[in-house]
Amino acid sequence: MTVMTQAETVPTLLSAFGGSAPQGLELRHLRYFVAVADAGTFTHAAERMYIAQPTLSQQIRRLEEIIGTSLLQRRREGLRLTQAGAVLLEDARRVLSLLDHGLCRTRQAAGLGRPRLRFVIPAYLPETLAVEAASRLRSMADAADVDITWMETALGAEFSPIRQRRADAGLDWTDPAIADLPAPLDVMQLGEFEPDLWVPDTHPAASRGVMGLDELAHMDVIHGPRRAGGWTYDRWLAVLRTHNSDFDFADPPFPQSLPMTLAFAASGSSHAAVLTGPCHRIQGQAVPARPGPVTGAGSWGMVPVRAGQYQLTATAGLVWNGELPRQLQQLLFDTADGFGADRGPILERVTAPRA
Repeated sequence: MTVMTQAETVPTLLSAFGGSAPQGLELRHLRYFVAVADAGTFTHAAERMYIAQPTLSQQIRRLEEIIGTSLLQRRREGLRLTQAGAVLLEDARRVLSLLDHGLCRTRQAAGLGRPRLRFVIPAYLPETLAVEAASRLRSMADAADVDITWMETALGAEFSPIRQRRADAGLDWTDPAIADLPAPLDVMQLGEFEPDLWVPDTHPAASRGVMGLDELAHMDVIHGPRRAGGWTYDRWLAVLRTHNSDFDFADPPFPQSLPMTLAFAASGSSHAAVLTGPCHRIQGQAVPARPGPVTGAGSWGMVPVRAGQYQLTATAGLVWNGELPRQLQQLLFDTADGFGADRGPILERVTAPRA
């Protein structure tokens, strides 16, 4: 991992104006502009900033006058950034993020506060993965005298909350084929996870304990919904379509209840399989422990087997902004380093067949 110095991450905003900011430009103009771009409307941005909408509109017009060009196109369907506005938005985020961290370090030096890290944990991750990551990070943050603000949202395939400086770091599924993320992102992989696959106990795979992907791709498979985890959903769908071009997932009728979904799959005219989200850490080639009957309910004649060929998997990764202060980057690096060591397989009894 390469840790960049603050001097190497100085925003390019000033260089766009010949090395100095236009006269009259204030930080509040940048904060208002970023708020409007994020909210998509002046009304929502004004509510978030706790100011009157006419005042916000006036400040954005003033910013456009200072810079000398339009930043937003006002349309009936909403606001749209101009090309100049898109450039300003990216650099404004960097300026404000750098300023916030600088003020935090200044307060810390004066004995008035501690460094702060905004950390994202999506709700769709297995609880044991999220708990282990959060526990390790919190323990190390306490030792390093760092405050953490926890954020429950999705990072998404583009890691938008981090790229847009709304968060500093987060945990999510990542693509193991990508060794280096686009600057300024940095990543460490925390392990590979596989799902549970439930099939009728009369299916030949039930006695084998494993089902090939060609078999699976020619069955009705309940999995999703896509909004619960688009990255793994799309990736696994593409894998199964290599075995059957017409394959598609069926949404679970009860996304928050695995027992109900198993009962639904077992009671149909043609028995279906149920595929959960990633939940078991894969320890090398060792076979992880498999769950027994679902707590509080029977398995309805459905049994868990393994999806063969290790193609329906997901890699957990810790992603952060590589422009963070050294202390915060080291904290994240230490959290990721040795993650899961001497803990054995992580087993998650999932509550929904979601991605």
